[in-house]
Amino acid sequence: MTTTTTPRPLRRRLAGSRVQPHQDYGFFGPDSVAWKVWSYPSSLTVGFQRAVVIEELDPSLVAAVDKTHDIYRRPRTRYDRTVRYFAMVAFGGSRETSTAADVLVKIHSKAIGTEPYGGGRYDANDPASQLWIHLTAWHSILYCYEKYGPGPLSPEEEARYWRECAVAAEFQTCSPDDVPRTREGVRQYFARMRPHLAASEIATEAMEHLLNAKVMMPPMPKAARPVARIAAEVLRAGSIATMPDWMREMSGIKQSRIIDVLVRPVLRTAFLVGSLSPRAQVLALGVLSPSTVPIAAPILLGVPPVTPEILTPAEARRRYGFEAPAVAHQELRARQAARVFGERVEPSDEGLIESEPILGSMN
Repeated sequence: MTTTTTPRPLRRRLAGSRVQPHQDYGFFGPDSVAWKVWSYPSSLTVGFQRAVVIEELDPSLVAAVDKTHDIYRRPRTRYDRTVRYFAMVAFGGSRETSTAADVLVKIHSKAIGTEPYGGGRYDANDPASQLWIHLTAWHSILYCYEKYGPGPLSPEEEARYWRECAVAAEFQTCSPDDVPRTREGVRQYFARMRPHLAASEIATEAMEHLLNAKVMMPPMPKAARPVARIAAEVLRAGSIATMPDWMREMSGIKQSRIIDVLVRPVLRTAFLVGSLSPRAQVLALGVLSPSTVPIAAPILLGVPPVTPEILTPAEARRRYGFEAPAVAHQELRARQAARVFGERVEPSDEGLIESEPILGSMN
C-alpha cells in the first residue's frame, strides 16, 4: 500500500464541482505511466477500437462474442460497459474496481460453449483468453498513443508501463507472471499467438462491424450526422493503419498506404487539440461512453481522491473480502459448465443483473 501526501492533480484548476472524487487512487495514481497513457484522447477512442477489433481473431473469444450477439444487438451498451471496465482498472477506486473484477468472473462464467469451427470448448474465464484480451488492450492503447499522440515513451517509462500492465492483469483470471515486461517480450507473445489466430467468417464479420464507430454512437441530430460520419470513417482508417500487413491479409481488410499516411496527422492534430481541454475530453467521453465519465472525469479534471492512497490488488482483495479472479466463483463456474456441456441447456444469467450498478445498464 502506498499513501501519497499532497496529491499532484493533472489539471486541478479545471476540476468540476459536480465530479465526485474516488475514494482513493486505486492501483496506479497520478505519477503512473498508465494514467499518462490511458488519459490521452487516443486511448479510449482509436486505441480501444483497435483492441476490440484485433481481439476477434482469437477463435475462442469470437465464439463467445458470436454466441451472445451482443455486439450486434446492443453495440453501444456493450461498448459502454467494456470501456467502463477498462477505465475502472486504470483509474477507478480500489473498492469499485475490485468489485467489478469479481462480478466479471460471474458474467464470464456463462460465456462458455463449443467453437463453431474447431469444435473445441471455449471459456471466457480461461487464463489464456484473458491474457490475449488484456495484452491486446494494453498494447493497442500504447501503440496508438505513440502513433497518434505524443510519441514513444522513454525506456524507463515503457518498462514501468509493462510493470503496471502486469498489476492490471491481477484483475483477470490470467497470471501477472505471464505478462511480458518489455516491448520485445510483447512482440514474442504476439508471434506465438499468430498461428492460433483465425479470420473465420464470424471473426471477419465482427471485425468489420466493430470498425464502424457509428454503431457505438448515440442517435445524432440531423445536422450532426455528417460530422459523426466523418469521425467514424477517420477512426476506422486510423485503426486499420495500425494493423500489420499479415493481419489485414488474413482478415481481408483493405486500405491504401496513402490513407495510412494521411490519417496520422489528422488524428494527431485532433487528439492534440482535444488534450488541451480536459472538459472537452469529458464531454466527448459522455457521447461515446456515458457510464465511463464518473470513472475518468476525476482523473482528467484533476479531482483528488478522498484518501490519497494507492493499493496493490492483493491488498484490496484482503480489505474488501474478494478472492483472486483465477480462483473466484468456482462453484458457479462448475454449475454453468454442467448446464452447458452436461444438460445441454443455456447457462444462467447469474452476474448480469448484479453487474448493472457496477458496469452500467444492460439496456
